[in-house]
Amino acid sequence: MITLYEFALSGNCHKVRLLLSLLGLDYQSIAINGGERQHKAEAFIEKNPFGQVPVLTDGEVTIRDSLAILVYLARQYGDEHWLPNQAAALAEVTEWLATAANEVALGPNRLRLHYKFGRPIDLDDAERITSNLLSILQARLKQHDWLAGAQASIADIAVYPYIALAPEGKIDLAPYPALIAWMHRIQALPAYVGMPGMWTAK
Repeated sequence: MITLYEFALSGNCHKVRLLLSLLGLDYQSIAINGGERQHKAEAFIEKNPFGQVPVLTDGEVTIRDSLAILVYLARQYGDEHWLPNQAAALAEVTEWLATAANEVALGPNRLRLHYKFGRPIDLDDAERITSNLLSILQARLKQHDWLAGAQASIADIAVYPYIALAPEGKIDLAPYPALIAWMHRIQALPAYVGMPGMWTAK
């Protein structure tokens, strides 16, 4: 049985829930109580020494970090389009995984943490990173339906949640129509699941 340890309002946890649903995988969700700091308790630290969610277990396998979990699920249970084998195509997906871990985390994610949860951040830096990121995504998606390859891949799943949650970070997505069209395509995927606060078509 696959088990996902998660926070309900985490975009990183959502990307794992989304891929699990798109792959049609049954799993058990275990909500971790952040207010009680369950993710810092000794029992959880044994699963992830960084004390962070999500963590996924699959039989004897335990994986920390949302992007590592996406890689595992795509390779273990998905078709090749989710995570290609061919070197150049695999590198293209990996580029966007790195973007999710860097620019998306440092831009839209931090703005959401600030405005929704009150976390202090360097606001100017987060806004600068976000503006540059959205411009790059817009340019890419004007020419391509998906971030990497001809079908949805874990590149899209990795980047999507904190872009869709951007309104909670006071980010206006209206100037980026190709980005909005891409979110439409993701939300139209069979077995798509969202979460509270995500952008949806008016």
